[in-house]
Amino acid sequence: MSDTTTVPARRTQAERTASTRARLLDAAIDVLVDLGYARTSTQEIARRAGVSRGAQLHHFPTREALVVAAVEHLVDRRLAEFLTVDRDAAGLELLLEAFSGPLFHAALELWVAARTDPSLHAAVLPLERKVTEALELGGREIYGDRMSPAAFELSIELARGMAVSAILRSPGEEKDMRARLLPVWEKAVTEA
Repeated sequence: MSDTTTVPARRTQAERTASTRARLLDAAIDVLVDLGYARTSTQEIARRAGVSRGAQLHHFPTREALVVAAVEHLVDRRLAEFLTVDRDAAGLELLLEAFSGPLFHAALELWVAARTDPSLHAAVLPLERKVTEALELGGREIYGDRMSPAAFELSIELARGMAVSAILRSPGEEKDMRARLLPVWEKAVTEA
């Protein structure tokens, strides 16, 4: 009788490294969203990622490096999603969606904490530039000539502000506000 069981291929070091990094980055976002920046610890991130503290330190020597890399990782994923939409059907709702969910909440935690934490502030600046560039690229790809660069920049700021204020609104209030403001906003930025 022959043994027909197959042994799974052993993962390469690069694959194991990428897997560990991805688990750490995903766990960091979860912890930021669940606990906020002030209560985010590298120990909790390592625990949720299922990796040792040593492995976490090997990949990310500081909390700032880890949480900034995690938000950057999520920005890259969201930009890829953003660029797959139907450009002809894309409206300002799509831009509002860019400022929602775990990415926005994690980024918001970093922005607020960076206001009073000089090392985090320095770490977040390049990330913020990358986010702005990604949004501008996405905007050009999706909106094309339907919106001027200044109108798109204004739209980013409006979407960000609406997302912050949505934190304190009920879903019904948020839906009503969008229904009232989106047509006015759309008209203002497409006629500019």
